[in-house]
Amino acid sequence: MAVSGGGLRVLFATSEIAPWVKTGGLGDVSAALPAALAAEGLEVRVLVPAYPALLAAFPERRPLARIEHPAGALRPALLSQPAAAGGPPLLLLESAEDYRRPGGPYQDRGGRDWTDNALRFGLLSKAAALLASTDTPLDWQPDVLHCNDWQTGLAPAYLRYRLRPRAATVMTIHNLAFQGVFEPALLAALDLPASAMAIDGVEFHGRISFLKAGLQHCDRITTVSPTYAREICEPAHGAGLDGLLRWRRERSAADLTGILNGIDTGEWNPATDASIAARYSIDTLEAKAVNRRALAGRLGIDAPPDTPILGMVSRMTLQKGTDLVLAAAEALVASGARLAVLGSGEPAMEEAWRELAAAHRGRIGVRIGFDDVLAHLVEAGADLFLMPSRFEPCGLNQMYSLAYGTPPVVHATGGLADTVVDCNASTRTAGTANGFSFTGASVPGLLAAVARAIEAWRDPPLWRELQRNGMARDWGWSTAARRYAQLYRSLRPGDA
Repeated sequence: MAVSGGGLRVLFATSEIAPWVKTGGLGDVSAALPAALAAEGLEVRVLVPAYPALLAAFPERRPLARIEHPAGALRPALLSQPAAAGGPPLLLLESAEDYRRPGGPYQDRGGRDWTDNALRFGLLSKAAALLASTDTPLDWQPDVLHCNDWQTGLAPAYLRYRLRPRAATVMTIHNLAFQGVFEPALLAALDLPASAMAIDGVEFHGRISFLKAGLQHCDRITTVSPTYAREICEPAHGAGLDGLLRWRRERSAADLTGILNGIDTGEWNPATDASIAARYSIDTLEAKAVNRRALAGRLGIDAPPDTPILGMVSRMTLQKGTDLVLAAAEALVASGARLAVLGSGEPAMEEAWRELAAAHRGRIGVRIGFDDVLAHLVEAGADLFLMPSRFEPCGLNQMYSLAYGTPPVVHATGGLADTVVDCNASTRTAGTANGFSFTGASVPGLLAAVARAIEAWRDPPLWRELQRNGMARDWGWSTAARRYAQLYRSLRPGDA
């Protein structure tokens, strides 16, 4: 589908948006990227379900349209717009039965998936498709529908099977591991024809895959880093969709693009950060020591000046390599390092961290849960940052660390490989070194990289060089926004 005529209008469809609804990086992207696109001169609207937090934040809303469904089991919904909201306008999809629930956007308070997630996000996808079709009930009509992850993945399929498309479609993969796979018996309830249940439709190993549907039927696919775009075309990282992704890439090189995410440099800037003990910049890095002392005090860590503090802020999961750090912790402490850990996740890992902290009081400080202020302090106060993810579509914490002069130690995968330049003779000569990386997600690999990092930390001129290299780069969203704008415009006939 080609974009036609007029100024460029983008409908950004998402299931999360920070600060109101966020379970991971998608929430941050959905807040920051539309704002950066607007700064580039694009006209952007953000479609998001009206969860309780958004209804509370915007009690005054203007109704725009009723969304009805002639077939299937999707519930009717109201499309509304907050009377006053900063940034690109929000379009709230109101359906009390679907979205006005306790717990999170995908799970109840007990961590169990909502049993009707297929219908809840089928509704979001159908609404996005309707607004991108010739049957839209709104005067405002987008040129591009930008879908994000499986929760909006059926939108391109609805434009293929049920609606007449007016807008081109872009599908962004934030994490291929989550695909929205449901039983085939839901096909009619989702108002999809029997013909959609095919290998070139929504079918995936005999089931319905929302993400596969989006990847099959969208005009362009993007993901959140160049390396991840290459990795997902390989069986090891493709989660069963690598064949489809290779087919799209081989059909046209433009079909699959990796665009590196940015970070919110308004929130994550050590020169202006109100959450840290002392603000600092690339020219006042000595003030980082104040944050180091504050972090040690907050977590009860005994950290003399000659003892490095290794920070980690993470979901405690196998994907994030938390088990590698757990397995390496005893050796790291024995070498004289200290650990400052914040996060939550798998109960067994949480308990393991509690036990380690109790066994190594003063050497390992742990907080289980989410604490935004402490997260900022870890980035500012740690000497180096650990992020040994087994796979990482983009990653944000390594960019926070680089912006805060806290060189990261990472497993070289996905966005980590695209942002962290390993310190070695050639990268030092080139002036690009900003951290440490290792290949192969293993405890020996992690320990060897940390040992190299600590050796560099004990060399103050070298360490300042690494810190400044990381802080000198603009990690904000402007570069990504320009690339997305270029991609959108490539779908317009006159700019193709």
